[in-house]
Amino acid sequence: MQHITTDYLIIGSGTAGLAFADTLITQSDAHITIVDRHGKPGGHWNEAYSFVTLHQPSAFYGVCSMELGNGRIDTHGTNKGMFELASGPEVCGYFDRVMNHKLLTSGRVAYHPMCNYLGDGQFESLLSGQRTHVTVRRKLVDANHFGPKVPSTHQPRFKVAAGVRLVPPNALPQLWHGMGGRDAAAERPRRFVILGAGKTAMDTVIWLVNAGASPDAISWVVPRDSWLINRETTQPGMAFFKQVFGSQADQMEAFATAASTSDLFLRLEACGAVLRIFPDHIPSMFHLATVAPGEVEVLRSMRNVIRLGRVVALEADHMQLEQGNVPVQADHTLFVDCTASAVEPRAPQKIFQGDKIVLQLVRLPQPAFSAALTAYVEAHYADDAEKNRLCATVPFPHTLDGYARAMLVHMMNQHQWGQDKALRSWIRDCRLDGFGRLMTEIDPADTEKMSILLRLKEQAAAAVGNLRKLAADAASV
Repeated sequence: MQHITTDYLIIGSGTAGLAFADTLITQSDAHITIVDRHGKPGGHWNEAYSFVTLHQPSAFYGVCSMELGNGRIDTHGTNKGMFELASGPEVCGYFDRVMNHKLLTSGRVAYHPMCNYLGDGQFESLLSGQRTHVTVRRKLVDANHFGPKVPSTHQPRFKVAAGVRLVPPNALPQLWHGMGGRDAAAERPRRFVILGAGKTAMDTVIWLVNAGASPDAISWVVPRDSWLINRETTQPGMAFFKQVFGSQADQMEAFATAASTSDLFLRLEACGAVLRIFPDHIPSMFHLATVAPGEVEVLRSMRNVIRLGRVVALEADHMQLEQGNVPVQADHTLFVDCTASAVEPRAPQKIFQGDKIVLQLVRLPQPAFSAALTAYVEAHYADDAEKNRLCATVPFPHTLDGYARAMLVHMMNQHQWGQDKALRSWIRDCRLDGFGRLMTEIDPADTEKMSILLRLKEQAAAAVGNLRKLAADAASV
């Protein structure tokens, strides 16, 4: 067995692990060892479908020290008029550059890909079986706690009969490989059935339509409708000041005045902060997915929407769903499995736990910023009580009722950071924050912008008070 020594052992080289490592290298003299099962950095992005993009602008993603993208405004497509969204391949290439051009060149990072962490300071090469024991001088960092599942590595939780064609979204751009002969028309699926209602399913529907599939040839199994963040309200840059900060002020007013969770989301919809795809269906899910109005327009073109619960079984002549059966012709139908849950329910933990750090959200919905800020706090504050006060874990809202509690912790964290001069200064200069520096650049003579900020500030205290009530009401049910 090999033996090595390091200050921090990070398990996972996905977004959180790399954002944490990047900031810690910048803010301390620590040595870091990173262990990951993948062959390249980037975590789940290595298995993502090729047409995936970020939900939010590239400016909010990645690591602090290296820009992702070039600040371009898209001129076509469903994201037209808004800041660019890096594609999956772009993100993978970016993280490869982060590892090879920033972290490894520091001389203070050791990277062990294709290795499985076994616990107790040991990891094993997936290729050779060689085991390595790591003496950790400071802390173990769990960067996989919040890691998402992706369709290509997901095992369906329903029965699939022989002869049924079920593929992950990854397979769709490769369909032409099996359709190049004389019988291409016979091999072409006559129908596509999209299973699942999350962002992956939405991406898949949009890709099929944009690639030429007729909306009438697509059936969409939607167990639950979802509220969606309006991407127009998440844009960096002074040109979007009214859309962004005006929306934040509107949201604070909604938080301050909502009488219930359902009332809250209707108020958020009324001010344009959240969207729903089908106006005649009230959503029961909110997983922080972010979309452009143009994407919603494409999704609304779906006329074959099946709302009979989750899939139980795919048979040769029908789909069995929780609330009924739907006839199908399996030999002419391609089923696309989008049922993997991007964020599995996990109980929130304290982030700082003695000789262990468990990376989780400290701000919604930004895992990269959350990990970077956690690293800054680790480098500059002494005891776990103080660190956990500054980095309270924001629970992911797996239900609509959970959103009030998540926003309450999110806002309390923001308040704590604002009271700390050094931390406030770091956030202002952190590219992953997006808005702190923008607020400092406002001309005090610009009465319109100043009035928006004043309204935002005035509503915040009332919002916190009412969010406490909404969270307590939800917990008592």
